[in-house]
Amino acid sequence: MSKFAILCVDDEKMVLNSLKDQLKKHFHPKYLLEFAESTEEALEIITDMQSTGIELMVVISDWLMPGMKGDEFLIKVHSLSPDTAKMLLTGQADEKAIDRVKTEAKLVAMISKPWEEKELVDIIQKCLT
Repeated sequence: MSKFAILCVDDEKMVLNSLKDQLKKHFHPKYLLEFAESTEEALEIITDMQSTGIELMVVISDWLMPGMKGDEFLIKVHSLSPDTAKMLLTGQADEKAIDRVKTEAKLVAMISKPWEEKELVDIIQKCLT
């Protein structure tokens, strides 16, 4: 099993399934791919990874989700795993929230939905090198 992982978080199953299909083509089996429908579930996955020695390389998060929004989530991820590359993939986002996550969580990219597979893959590739 891979010691390196990519985690995607979105409350829409259809979005997660698209991400899953695209990322499997480009990054599996070299990277463990994890998917969560909520930030709470994602935080549990991160805790499990840390306890088993899996290094979280990239987190891709939606912004507008029930409970914790994507900017708050990515800031939390930064506190748990500062070296993880953090990306927002969203149909809508508040400029203040984006600025905050750029500053407080070192956001590497914000990609608008619907996204281009090549753009997404290229950004993830850069994060992994």
